[in-house]
Amino acid sequence: MSKPLNVIIACGGTGGHLFPGIAVAQQLRSMGHHPVLLISRKEVDAEASRKYGDLEFHTMQAIAKPPTLSLRMPGFLWKMWCSYRSAKNIIRREKADVVMGMGGFTSLAPIMAARHLGLRTYVHDSNALPGKANRLTSRWCTAVMLGLKEAASYFSGRPCIVTGTPVREELLQLPTQAEARERLGLPKDKTVILVTGGSQGARNLNSMLIEAAKADPEVHYFVIAGKLDHERVQELAAGCSNITVIGFCSDMPAAYAAADGVIARSGASTLTELTIIGKAAFLVPFPFAADDHQTANARVFTEAGAAIMCRQSELTSDKVHDFVHNTIMKPEARELMETAMKNQARTDAASAIAAAIIAN
Repeated sequence: MSKPLNVIIACGGTGGHLFPGIAVAQQLRSMGHHPVLLISRKEVDAEASRKYGDLEFHTMQAIAKPPTLSLRMPGFLWKMWCSYRSAKNIIRREKADVVMGMGGFTSLAPIMAARHLGLRTYVHDSNALPGKANRLTSRWCTAVMLGLKEAASYFSGRPCIVTGTPVREELLQLPTQAEARERLGLPKDKTVILVTGGSQGARNLNSMLIEAAKADPEVHYFVIAGKLDHERVQELAAGCSNITVIGFCSDMPAAYAAADGVIARSGASTLTELTIIGKAAFLVPFPFAADDHQTANARVFTEAGAAIMCRQSELTSDKVHDFVHNTIMKPEARELMETAMKNQARTDAASAIAAAIIAN
């Protein structure tokens, strides 16, 4: 092996950027390299840094770009400058050889700083429709790595490598369904539907699904509401024995293994996890995602027969019940969707990204 590399991975702010970054760090470390993760000060990142204590984390300010003509733009530019200087100091201190960004504006300052220091730089985009932040960041990148081939046309003029989107090591080996349900206190003899809005939760989705669950007592709904919405959703579900509500799940392998089907947003990281575990899914894209990229993601999977998509404005209890009773509870229909979902999987994404970093 060539000399071990010091690799900085800028990720965090949302689970969709954070968890793929952790997966790449785990892969690089297993190959004898030294990864350092740059994360935001958000709670989702703090949770991860506590759970993955064997990895090295540093925090920096997370920055979201306001509209270009917004009065908040001068403040954004000042914060970006401060983040740029902070990132440059960290890169020098860690004697970094390579900087990898996992997407969003958390990646922009470290990538710019690394490029100006003459280092190789990469950004990863998980979505079918890349965000503006990644399209901007790519200008300072040696190459762009993609979760989905559909994104390549948005990075014309930049070298692109389709790697897939990495998942954490723990999702590659799930417990049995019986073990998972015992761990989570879920019934062993009922159909279980996992409802998750991603790392940030989903208030409107939670409300609609609680109403659907109340009208479907023969099915158990396991709702990961998000920490900010946990108390409200628990109150909505009060007295319903077929609904379990938690704010945050630190054991997603068990949550996925326990479920017969999944109702979720269509963030790229969630979709990637669903392909690895092969679960049939009912996707409700977050309608206010940048450039409506979650709808673009959901279409890719719907067209492949791996999921059913429903816009939030069109979501009803009847549509939820149709998915549960006519897909999940019908073995042939469910198996077809699970097979289509597995066909979208790429289990070697973390190693593909690591190989690209090491080879150049």
